[in-house]
Amino acid sequence: MAPVVASDKLERTTVWAEDDPSVNWAGAFALYGGHGTTQSSMIVYEIEPGKRLGWHSDATEETQYIIAGTGELHMEDGTTHPVGPGSVLVLPTPVRHDLVNTGTETLRAVAFFAAAMFTQTFDNVMLPPKSHTLGTPNRAA
Repeated sequence: MAPVVASDKLERTTVWAEDDPSVNWAGAFALYGGHGTTQSSMIVYEIEPGKRLGWHSDATEETQYIIAGTGELHMEDGTTHPVGPGSVLVLPTPVRHDLVNTGTETLRAVAFFAAAMFTQTFDNVMLPPKSHTLGTPNRAA
């Protein structure tokens, strides 16, 4: 039986860039390999107004669904795309991207990754864990 996760009840971890106060968000892994899935991962996250995820690339394809708030998706080719509630976006591997909250309310989203374990490589050093690399809790296994 597939697990059901109350994602709104998961404790979020705040993540920020060591050298850029605009990079600041909070997220929680709802599912990942060995913790409810075998072939995929899922994170729920939030970005406050005026903040952003930070430029990064993912080691696997990512699909996002925007639940609330408005923002702009910035792509490495220089294009920007407005996003809002109901927006679905697919980010191919390893395209660099960033998501900025341009609205006045918290941007809330869920991201689905096509692997049970993956990493993200950020341009900035991210705290915690004071590294350019973030990812699923099982990435060190």
